[in-house]
Amino acid sequence: MSDIASSSSSAADVTFPAYETPRAVAGSTLASVVLCENPSAMTMEGTNSVILRAPGSRTSVVIDPGPSDAAHAEALARAAGEVELVLVTHRHGDHTDGIDGFAALAPAPVRAALPEHCRGGETLDDGEVIRAAGLHIGVLATPGHTADSVSFVVAADSPGVGSGVGEGEGADCIVLGDTILGRDSTVLDATDGSLASYLDSLEGIRGVAGDRALPGVPGHGPDIADTAAAATGLAEHRQARLQQVRDAVAELGPDASAEELTRHIYTEVTDSTLLAAAEQSTRVALGYIAERG
Repeated sequence: MSDIASSSSSAADVTFPAYETPRAVAGSTLASVVLCENPSAMTMEGTNSVILRAPGSRTSVVIDPGPSDAAHAEALARAAGEVELVLVTHRHGDHTDGIDGFAALAPAPVRAALPEHCRGGETLDDGEVIRAAGLHIGVLATPGHTADSVSFVVAADSPGVGSGVGEGEGADCIVLGDTILGRDSTVLDATDGSLASYLDSLEGIRGVAGDRALPGVPGHGPDIADTAAAATGLAEHRQARLQQVRDAVAELGPDASAEELTRHIYTEVTDSTLLAAAEQSTRVALGYIAERG
């Protein structure tokens, strides 16, 4: 039995959370995850680095090398084997700071939406299809969490799968970055996040998934069994939060600060880090209300 086959067999027996060891993604035949041991209020149990490989492929594709963490880079390199390509879902350091450390162990072109995260590879284009490691990987722009956020629609390379993989044709799973987390809702970055874009991105993900219970691989948290259902639930949650912000403005007055509004709405949150994150989402919601009402 080859090392790759042995690794895949072992990964199937690993359950979430398990640090620095490959874990197969439930419902997917192409994806596994190595969870970085960087737990925090913002990263949940830690950052998920994703390994994609078609059955029998000599090479792999890695998505999000994670933070600057030597132990994680080494564990990810061992699990990934020969890496053909590295992809990045978005700019945040817990997904990108480890790019160079990982590249030193597993040299391969790195592609991202922003040029500063690319290493020997071009920036990603919405709608393009990448062929690597026996896979078709469709690039789906999903801004909202950050302006540069992208998701990847993954299918095995076969004669029946063409450029339509980006629209979900033959898809095995969707790698979501922080657009959809394994539980709870993501923070919309106040510097370049957008609620309007985020709601559009959720709609785009629902369109790709269609009526299937398509697995999702989040940047944090456990696997998602049904990506379309998760996207629907998050859209409903955001609309409810929007109404809470409208109601809070009506109660506290138009001069209330984002901090005051956040504390009024998120009464159950006492952790200062989580409150700061919630305030970012409140600011983004206020921007949406100012623009769209």
